[in-house]
Amino acid sequence: MSAIKELFGGNFRQLGMVLVLVLEILLFQILTGGTVLSGQNLQNVIMGNAYVLILAMGMVLVIIAGHIDLSVGSVAAVVGVVLAKLTSADYGLGLPWYVGLLVAILMGVVIGAWHGFWVAFWGVPAFVVTLAGMMIFRGMDQALTSTSVAVPKEVKVLGAGYMDWLPNITIGNWVINTETMILAVLVALAMVFMRIRNRARLTKAGVEPSPVWIFIVQIVFICVVVLLLGWFFATGRPGTSFPIVGIVVIILFLIYNFIARNTPLGRGVYAVGGNRTAAALTGISVKKINFFVMFNSSLLAAVAAVVFVGRSGFSTFQDGNLWELDAIASVFIGGASVWGGIGTLGGTMVGALVMAFLNNGLQLLGMGADWTQMIKGLVLLLAVGFDVLSKMQGRPSIIGTFMNARKRNQELAAGELPEVDAKEASAPTADAVLADVTASEASAAADGVLSNDPPEQIARTDI
Repeated sequence: MSAIKELFGGNFRQLGMVLVLVLEILLFQILTGGTVLSGQNLQNVIMGNAYVLILAMGMVLVIIAGHIDLSVGSVAAVVGVVLAKLTSADYGLGLPWYVGLLVAILMGVVIGAWHGFWVAFWGVPAFVVTLAGMMIFRGMDQALTSTSVAVPKEVKVLGAGYMDWLPNITIGNWVINTETMILAVLVALAMVFMRIRNRARLTKAGVEPSPVWIFIVQIVFICVVVLLLGWFFATGRPGTSFPIVGIVVIILFLIYNFIARNTPLGRGVYAVGGNRTAAALTGISVKKINFFVMFNSSLLAAVAAVVFVGRSGFSTFQDGNLWELDAIASVFIGGASVWGGIGTLGGTMVGALVMAFLNNGLQLLGMGADWTQMIKGLVLLLAVGFDVLSKMQGRPSIIGTFMNARKRNQELAAGELPEVDAKEASAPTADAVLADVTASEASAAADGVLSNDPPEQIARTDI
């Protein structure tokens, strides 16, 4: 059992949703006669759902911090129509495309600062602030246009462009995109380098790493998966490749994953979501964290608007409708807690891909929009319901549940008492750590030593 845990990274909770994604893809691959994993279909999935992936990156930080953002769809809609109006020669001002992009991003900055101001400094709940924003910016979008407005070709490249700059590789009947295979090889090498570096750090720190055979199997598995995906994307229609918007998504993921896992700002988001009182008492500025997550969500909504109108080629007043629900569903399916403090960027991306391939597979099977929406709603409800049940009963995932039940039955059959994993028994929970911090440092914080504000101000505004 321990070897299996180490082979899959020691976290069955994270593995569970990846396994669901893999099984979902294989199921639709069989039902559609091999269409799902074709190069053209994979390209369509990435380009058609890139805006959801981008929105979900901002939404997961908002939810981890204990808030919700209902305005991202309306923000994206008004940003998209402003971009189209500024750059369209027929229905707008005809400004250069880069001016339109700059204004679009600045709109996201301004709207994000507006939301962050109300949530962080006035203490208005994010639900109310973003609900108001949803209505304000939806009305603004409808006031600006009642028809479709085209965007220039340079913007279309960001949402629907391909890497097709080098000569293709021809092997028999296969026409292989060179840039995609180069990208796949570079990604595989980078992931292998990171695994080797992490192993070296563990050894240097005196921590016993996983057995060599497990390490080699992990390396081979990573390389096979990455190169196989690269092959699928590279062998699509001639002239196509891994989409440019996919590279944008990867870059944003790397940036935000680094922020969430390796910076004080990211750790502050988790601390505030896990226990706002303890976070304030340990000197974390709750106001700054709240401002950041709301600001960042609207900023990424603006980026999502750019790639969406680039993909569709025009902007309409109906853009952004219910986008926030897709982003929220991706976050919760990816393992984030409904109470805040728990969630990852990687899990959210997996959750978004689960929804993306669910949409894609049902469409390929000829399901109507009515059945698609009902099935998506059921998947979301089951995912969140199981998350709540798991936390109430102390179980990490459905796979962990089955493994624990099997182990318990074997021990009972042998007449032995169930043993507790030493790591799990010794590892304190986040709430326990924060509770200890609160108890040990509350007196110092009450004197204004650790907090940025006096205790009475914290109690009134930050908490």
